[in-house]
Amino acid sequence: MSQESIVPGELGDPALDPVEVPEPGAVTIVVPTFNESANVRQLLHQITESVPARLPCEVVFVDDSTDDTPDVIREAAQDCPFPVTVLHREEAVGGLGGAVVEGIRAASSDWVVVMDGDCQHPPSLVPELVATGERANAGLVVASRYIKGGSRAGLAGSYRVAVSRGATWLTKSLFPRRLHGISDPMSGFFAIRRGAVTADVLQPLGYKILLELAVRSRPRTVTEVPFVFQERFAGESKSTAKEGMRFLRHLAGLRTRSPLARMVVFGLIGLTGFVPNLAALWALTEAGLHYLPAEIVANQFGVAWNFLLIEKLLFRERRRHRHWADRTARFALLANADLVLRLPLIALLVGQFGMAALPATALALVITFVLRFVGTEALVYLPSRSRTARSTA
Repeated sequence: MSQESIVPGELGDPALDPVEVPEPGAVTIVVPTFNESANVRQLLHQITESVPARLPCEVVFVDDSTDDTPDVIREAAQDCPFPVTVLHREEAVGGLGGAVVEGIRAASSDWVVVMDGDCQHPPSLVPELVATGERANAGLVVASRYIKGGSRAGLAGSYRVAVSRGATWLTKSLFPRRLHGISDPMSGFFAIRRGAVTADVLQPLGYKILLELAVRSRPRTVTEVPFVFQERFAGESKSTAKEGMRFLRHLAGLRTRSPLARMVVFGLIGLTGFVPNLAALWALTEAGLHYLPAEIVANQFGVAWNFLLIEKLLFRERRRHRHWADRTARFALLANADLVLRLPLIALLVGQFGMAALPATALALVITFVLRFVGTEALVYLPSRSRTARSTA
């Protein structure tokens, strides 16, 4: 990752530092950008017009662009009365959310304001976000479109409005406690105290970094400020179907942080595995294969289906601990061992404990399910000792 700072005027110039604004109230504005060359000059102009006269500031662009956005930023920064830093990432790890985390790490001010690079978030609100946080002694101040005085007017078209409403409803339904007091968890415009968040605990995926912050590292005190969502100055929205899928995967990862939640989702994924299992069994038996070997082969289709969903939805953050071939072999072994273990267990429950066949089968299913879940966590997705030792070293 390359870094370049452009400092036309030093932060702390008396002409830009009104005495009534204390130094802890200074702000770092973090702007993640991806091919926003047509917007960044206008954005810096808006920041210059509305922020430095009221608040000492610096701007950090974290750039994942494939166009000339970094060059345009450097050129436009020459006219700015505050420091401008460009961090260009060769690999866009974590998407826009990952860029924001890099910006928070690079920030030098007590307050960090995150905003988009397309001019839909008005920089004139930056001083109010920080001032509100200071007055309320808050760790997080959200610019909300959904409280009195706010508006989503800049959303283009009924489709984007519907998607925004649906995403907001879904996230608030999944995280009612963590998002209590946050009316707009999909907002990309907010201020956070640098000391209120530990960047290393964040694991962003995609562009909804506020949700990641609120769920993993929510400050104790949160407040909101209304804002009117503006129309994009130039270019096209980066909200695509691919980003939508990343958002849903991110939601699933956040929701399954606790072992109980993971076990529930593990069970639901297991239930969906009956569909490919039974479909394969029907096809194989229709082709003339005896039902016993057909059962064994068909079970592998269900195992493969379950493994793919578990990889994508449940243990995405732990896949790096083992090679994919190692994970695949271990998961297949555990899934097939379930069949081998279940019949002797049913016989034990019936023969030794006098249970009827039906409740014995039900209990055996529950026991083997729990064992399979625990085994999957412990043997497939926990880091191996060699990898742990290497990372420690």
